[in-house]
Amino acid sequence: MEYRALGRTGLKVSVLSYGAWISMGYQIGVPEAAAIVSKCVEHGVNFFDNAEIYSNGQAEQIIGQAFKQLGLKRSEIVVSSKVFFGSGSSAPTARGLSRKHIVEGTKASLDRLGLDYLDLLYCHRPDPETPIEETVRAMNWVIDQGWAFYWGTSEWSAAQIEEAWKVADRLDLIGPAMEQPEYNLFHRKRVEEEYAPLYSKHGLGLTTWSPLASGILTGKYSGGTVPDGSRMTLERYKHLAQKKLVEKRRQIDLVDELRPVAGELGCSLAQLALAWCVRNPRVSSVITGATKVSQVEDNMGALQVIPKLTEEVVATIEAILAQP
Repeated sequence: MEYRALGRTGLKVSVLSYGAWISMGYQIGVPEAAAIVSKCVEHGVNFFDNAEIYSNGQAEQIIGQAFKQLGLKRSEIVVSSKVFFGSGSSAPTARGLSRKHIVEGTKASLDRLGLDYLDLLYCHRPDPETPIEETVRAMNWVIDQGWAFYWGTSEWSAAQIEEAWKVADRLDLIGPAMEQPEYNLFHRKRVEEEYAPLYSKHGLGLTTWSPLASGILTGKYSGGTVPDGSRMTLERYKHLAQKKLVEKRRQIDLVDELRPVAGELGCSLAQLALAWCVRNPRVSSVITGATKVSQVEDNMGALQVIPKLTEEVVATIEAILAQP
């Protein structure tokens, strides 16, 4: 396993990490989660990502119990969560980035996880109804209480991150250390272009999500079919089938054209897609998902593919993706 600094911080995170979105609660419980976390740790994964909204808080409970069951040493793992969407309550005070929800939401996450602190705390989305100054002050208060070590954003625009840094600098507070954007072969502009000025100016670190484009880059949806057990069969995520398999059907065809590239490298399509994300030096960690131990094993195989992504191979991939 390779470990990279989270942006300009001194924190080292594994380049491949594990996220609980969709899987924990909706698809797997504590026994399966413990087996998956154990296999991740065996491969050197030290970063585990979560959010208050995942399974309406159940994902945090499940992975927290898995940590406890495995007896993991807290100082050796990096745990994150995210606030904004709430954990199922319809109350207007139970979501957003107000000081009230940030403080109460963070405390609730810690209670569900069974932890004293988070390593990373993200603002899961920007909140147009709350002044950024209020959010920056609240995130710093959480850090001052020792409830989190670093704070960051998820799917904020470069302008919003820049505004948060201006507020932090003006008030002599801590600015956002990291962003959690979507990043994969089909979704690149924000990471590669929009955020470009932020890397050197603020040392922004990235923990990216959806490296497999909701499973499209695994090749399992070839021909537009939906295999049993995939996330697109879940009632809550059936909308993805319309979006990914109909509206973006061209992506499925392009993935089929990437098969020979993966074949020549001796890897799966998923490993190729993960290795491509890790290849970007701006990415601190690529968040993977898995509902089975075998999927963890396949994901970790991407580490052996990274050195094989020569300029020639990357050029071939880019040529395929550039097709109309």
